[in-house]
Parts: sequence; C-alpha cells; structure tokens
Amino acid sequence: MTVGDAIVLAGGRASRMGGVDKPALVIGGRSMLEAALSAAAGCARIVVVGPHRPELAPEIGQVRETPAGAGPVAAVDAGLRELADSDAPHVLVLAADMPFLSRDTVDELFGHAAESGADAVFAADGSGRPQYLIGVWRRDALKSALAELDSPINQPMKVLVPPHTATITLADIDDCDTEDDVREARERIADTAPLALSEARKALREKLSPLAPERRPLRDARGAALAASVLAESALPRFDVSAMDGYAVSGDGPWKLRRDIGFAGGERPAGLQPGEAVRIATGAHVPDGATTVLRDEFADVRTDHTLHRVPDTPIRDDVRRRGEDRVPGDVVAPEGTPVTPALISAAASVEVTEGEVRGPLRARIVMTGDEIRGEGPLQTGQTRDSIGPILPDLLTRCGVQAADRVHLRDTARGFDEVLVAATDCDLLVVVGATGGGAADQLRGALSRTGARVVVPRLRLRPGGSTVIAETSGSTTVLGLPGNPFAAVATLLALTPAIVEGRTRAHPGRPFVGPLHNASDISGPVARVVPARIAPAGGWIGDPGVRTAHLGGLVDRDGLVIVPPDAADGTLVEFLPLPR
Repeated sequence: MTVGDAIVLAGGRASRMGGVDKPALVIGGRSMLEAALSAAAGCARIVVVGPHRPELAPEIGQVRETPAGAGPVAAVDAGLRELADSDAPHVLVLAADMPFLSRDTVDELFGHAAESGADAVFAADGSGRPQYLIGVWRRDALKSALAELDSPINQPMKVLVPPHTATITLADIDDCDTEDDVREARERIADTAPLALSEARKALREKLSPLAPERRPLRDARGAALAASVLAESALPRFDVSAMDGYAVSGDGPWKLRRDIGFAGGERPAGLQPGEAVRIATGAHVPDGATTVLRDEFADVRTDHTLHRVPDTPIRDDVRRRGEDRVPGDVVAPEGTPVTPALISAAASVEVTEGEVRGPLRARIVMTGDEIRGEGPLQTGQTRDSIGPILPDLLTRCGVQAADRVHLRDTARGFDEVLVAATDCDLLVVVGATGGGAADQLRGALSRTGARVVVPRLRLRPGGSTVIAETSGSTTVLGLPGNPFAAVATLLALTPAIVEGRTRAHPGRPFVGPLHNASDISGPVARVVPARIAPAGGWIGDPGVRTAHLGGLVDRDGLVIVPPDAADGTLVEFLPLPR
C-alpha cells in the first residue's frame, strides 16, 4: 500500500470556466474529484480542501482554506494542518482537475519519492514541464516551506518548491482549465472506453433523448410505447352477457321454456318472469329478470317444453356481469407499455382506439464501402451486399420501421452530410466505417458534427467496434461493424434497448436458459454465437463462427450471448432469429 497521506485541492474559482465547480464536473461517468479520490485511494488519510461536500465518505477529511479562494498554497497549508497528528513521512498534493489520473500514477510518484530521497517529486508532462499540483512531498520539507512564508494567501505553488526536487514524466496527467479542455477530455474518454453489453443497454435506455409524444391510432403504432396510460372509456362487458351457450333462467327450476332466442348482437330478449327460461347464445345480452345462465351441458329440455337442471351438476353463474373486467377510468395499460396486438385489442374492447404514444422509430439504413454492390454484376474487387436487403426485416422485428436504404461511398466528408441531413428519421443505421481503418470515417464525422457518443465501443466479440451516438438533432446513430455476422448480432442485441430509450418503453424480459456446451465456446470476453434449441430445453451453441457471411445462421434458431469464462449449464440470453 502507498505510504503517505493525501491533500486533494477541490476549491478555487475556475475563473476561465465562468466560476463553475470544476471538481464536480463529470467526465467519463465520474466527477474529476471522484477521479482524484480514486487515484489517492491507497493513502493512509485523505483530506479534501474546498467547499463542504456532503456526499463524501465520512473517513475523508474536509477543510476549507481561510479565506475561501485564497489560492493553492493556502489550501495546502489548511490540508497539512488538518493532518497535523499524522506521522506518515510523505504527503501527496493533488489538484482535482485531472480526469485521466489513476492510482498507478500516484503509486509511481510515491515509489520515486522513496527511492530518490528528494524533498518533492513532481509529475512532468510530455514536454518535461513539472506540474506542481501533482507531487509527493516529504512532510517535513513541505511543513518547513510553509513555515518560511509570511502568509500563504494568494501565493503561487512555486514559492514552496524546495531546492532538492525530482520530476518523473507520466502519462494521463492532463488537467482541465478551460471549457475546451473539458470537451476534449469527454471526447477522449467517450471514444476509447468500451462498455459491456449490459452497460451499453443501460446507457441507451437512460441517455437517449425520448421522442416527442403524439396522438395517433393505436392500430398504426406497432413498435411505439404509450406516453400516457390508456384508460377505459366504457365498461367491459358493457352489459350483462351470457358466458356460455345455454339458457337464461329466472328463479329456481324447473322453468317454462319460451320459444324466442337471444343471439349475440341481436335484439335483447324480453324480460323473464319467475320460472321462465329463454335460449341464449354466448355473448348475447341477458334479459331483465334473469338470475343466471344454465349452460347446455347442464340442461335437460323435456318434450313438454320445460327445462330442468341435470342432477348433480355444479351450480354456476355463467353470466359475465357489466363491468366485471373494466369500469370506465380503469387503467388498461400504464405509460411505457409497448403497443402490441394484445394492447390494441384490449383498448378497443373498452372503446379506445387512439392514444398518446412515442414512436415507432423511423430508420434510414446506410450501407458503406466502395466495394459493396447491391445490384447488377460484380466488377473486380466488389462484394455483394448480403445484409442490406435483410436489415428492414430485422428492424421490423425490433419495432423499427425502415424508411429507406442508401449507399454511401468512402469519402472523407460523406458522413458529415449524412449526419447533418438526418433530421427526417429517428434512427440512422450505418453498416461499416466504425473501426479505425483508413476508410472508416464515421467516428470522425460524429466528432466534427458535435454528436454525443453514448456507446463508444462494446466489450463483445464480434461487434467490438460498434458505436452509438446522438446527433444535435436527436437522431440516434447506430454504427454497426461491416462484418455481416457482427452487424446482425449487434443489431439484434442493441436495437431493442434503443427503442426502449427513445420511446421510454418498459424494458423487455430476456429469453434466458442454460447453454449446455458453454465451456466449448466461452473465452475471456463475452461472445455472440449462433445456437439451436436443445430438445430438453436450453440452447446448444456453435463453437466455431464464420463472421464474413450469414451462412452460420442457416438452420439456427437464434443467437446466444455467452458470458466470459462460462461453464456448461450457465444461464445465457437467447436472441431469436426471425423466420
């Protein structure tokens, strides 16, 4: 463990950034103060100097320089006084404005300080310039330097630097002093940190902008989700109806059978007097005076037109009473429910045919690559577009409407135009150009056009180069690998989460079952492989996968997502393939 204490400077005015609380700025999912505390986690004691932060753990000391905002030297002095009872030989002084700082960097500083015997060891940037706000001091040397000052207020850090110092060039010590620095740091982190599939899905559900609600017929909204609950307009049933083919009867039997008949949708039979019965069909309006319906199999009709109950048959009330399923105002489906055939039917049964919905998403498919040809004979060096024609069907299965499909050649700025013009669709599905090759232009275009990256990469094989972003116009960009199997696998794995994020639909429940041969397939990184349904339940995956075409999906039931180092019988997620 690191031997020493830490003083983390988390105050200051951040005058070049409009006076914002710079340590609280979030970069890469954590604040810069959190990054500093994580880097200093091996220290015996940690003191944060700056405004009080109630979210910090109780074991982390907090103190404020006097007066507030009196500069870094005053802050170091306040921190050292807070640590006056510590006997740790070294003290780390660290500014909370370095988002890439790691514990390895801090440990390296402490190690160099112990080996060199210097009074202070400072990190140096790539140009060799020492950074005085990331250094490890001998406690006695720091204490003596502060004692020699007439006042620590509004002094630069260089007044403390002792004669005997050392520097060590370290990576990832870039600080953020301006808004441009923060923007570049966020872009750097967003472009490099791969997410596990579960993390990517969570980010898509939470960070994508929701579609605007609109009122539309539910029958035209498959793939959308309710933006407001659907409430019953009428009772269900609207009136008392027969639940079975049989006889509406009044009072205890036997009953005198009338000659009229009640049909569903027909005229309601006249009211029954006690001791009367009338033939009735399922769904027919029960006449006034009826006490119950006697189903056919319990009925015995005699030649004298009297109706008797078959002996020893159970007493049942085969009448669906008005409102027993719904009354006006009942919630048929809450906000966030996907619009499905069941929902459309359930709403229609209570006289609701329209609703406030988000979606369905409209998608444009963009195929990339000069070598890809959709129609006509292939020329030298060309490859047939084998996945573009099937993507609309796959998107439809995920609840997305594919509006059109276009081809984009490999040009330096082609994607810039596509992204800027993508205001007439909700989802831009780009196949290819997501890697780091010479022809892979999508990531650069996303950065140039100010798109916000939500999923920079995936910790998944295949499909690691996948990128998902949101343009300034709130269009979602799904960048799929050009490899056919990887494109299909990642589309099926991620598109439902995109739909849920944009429509605010409740997350779907995954298909889960045991993978019987998981040990033959799993590796250090999660994998997606074709699979068959096992006769006894669960799945059997394909150990070998040819990713350059979809031949491996022929006669397969779906794909399985195999966790790292999975054992036989591990429960895995199954993604069904459309038939």
